[in-house]
Amino acid sequence: MNGDDGWYDESAGPLVRPYTITNGRTPTDTAQLDLSTQVMALRAEREPTGLSPEHLAVVRLSRPPVSIAEIAARLQLPLGVVRVLCGDLIDGGLVITRSPTYRPAQGPDLDTLQAVLDALIKY
Repeated sequence: MNGDDGWYDESAGPLVRPYTITNGRTPTDTAQLDLSTQVMALRAEREPTGLSPEHLAVVRLSRPPVSIAEIAARLQLPLGVVRVLCGDLIDGGLVITRSPTYRPAQGPDLDTLQAVLDALIKY
């Protein structure tokens, strides 16, 4: 690439718009991929073929499980783009995801709090 064609910036490198990477697609509601969703590549005997460079980068990064947020940060891509790429890879059977399980916070045991309060009052 030369500097005259408009697709290259000396300080930024090649300029590719996010909608070009995703072919204009946006994340779908079916994917439910939030920032902390873990992505893990399924084992394959050889590198998958027919994928874009960005798809391959996601597969390579997710060989040890990694979060959506970390993939976006490492590839320097917007989160929405990474969600679309991961959705494609899920549909293709190349990666699996695991959403973190959130347990609702439990309040403190009221009997314990009362015992502490009673002890403080006596003190």
